Amino acid sequence: MKTIRGPALFLAQFASNEAPFDAWESITRWAAEVGYKGVQLPSWETRFFDLDRAATSTDYCDEIVGVARENGVAVTELACHLQGQLVAVHPAYDLAFDGFAAESVRGNPSARQQWAVDQVVKTISASANMGLKAQATFSGALAWPFLYPWPQRPPGLIDTAFTELANRWRPILNHAEEYGIDICFEIHPGEDLHDGVTFEMFLEKVNDHPRACMLYDPSHYVLQCLDYLDNIDIYKDRIRMFHVKDAEFNPTGRQGVYSGYQEWVNRAGRFRSLGDGQVDFRAVFSRLTAAGFDGWAVVEWECCLKHPEDGAREGAQFVSDHIIRVTEKSFDDFAAGKVDNLMSRKTLGID
Repeated sequence: MKTIRGPALFLAQFASNEAPFDAWESITRWAAEVGYKGVQLPSWETRFFDLDRAATSTDYCDEIVGVARENGVAVTELACHLQGQLVAVHPAYDLAFDGFAAESVRGNPSARQQWAVDQVVKTISASANMGLKAQATFSGALAWPFLYPWPQRPPGLIDTAFTELANRWRPILNHAEEYGIDICFEIHPGEDLHDGVTFEMFLEKVNDHPRACMLYDPSHYVLQCLDYLDNIDIYKDRIRMFHVKDAEFNPTGRQGVYSGYQEWVNRAGRFRSLGDGQVDFRAVFSRLTAAGFDGWAVVEWECCLKHPEDGAREGAQFVSDHIIRVTEKSFDDFAAGKVDNLMSRKTLGID
């Protein structure tokens, strides 16, 4: 067993043009002031980070890490969710996702995909330059419009989608292997990798690639009515990152999982600030600790009700209260006796 590190904060939801959320120096200082020991850095956030420089310059990466350290926080991981999303986009979502890309490739799906792959690869190189071991991403989706099997899906459609998804990610995973970086797919609705089954389908297509790993976030499982504790037991060897995010699912006679196209505040399934939802985090931290997870517990604030700064401040204390400092001895060591092979044989009645 190992002690989980934290608390850390994912900065994507806090970046803005207002101080202290508009610059790397000020946002890292603020994160430390509200109780965090680490920050997860979105690689697309140009107010904080120049990905092109980071991919080629260790001096620049040292500067980024150094500023954070001086302000009291570590850089836990880089994230490239938006770029990963664009590695695979079904045409139905072309317009919706175009805004994630650089202006020069918008309206050109082929160029956009090439740009996205280059961005993910650069994030791997930057992670290595910063001395990191894992990075967060989305898988993208080709099959998501066909999630519900009506009308009946043409035979082979899903297999073709996952074969293509694997073909797009395999070179990226190979690059990550060269640099010793785990690619942690956030298992998330809207992605082809949205539950355990689809993660396994992808693993099969990439021949169980050692760098194809999982970002565990129980909130996405609550909204799917999936057993988020059993998920840890099943995938503990692949879970390399952890987002601490709460959620609640309150079905009624009018709506359930799909929630009738309602806005977040009116949905049966809603994301909530830590402690305000239904996730049993004492059990989650216990399972992850017992499984030997020694990564960072990273707060991802998403709440349809509470102000983000309140959620961040409360989240830091919440995680601190849930991290289990592992024991180095058994509770009944005081009653242990001296044991050797002869004693063992006598105890068992073996001549």
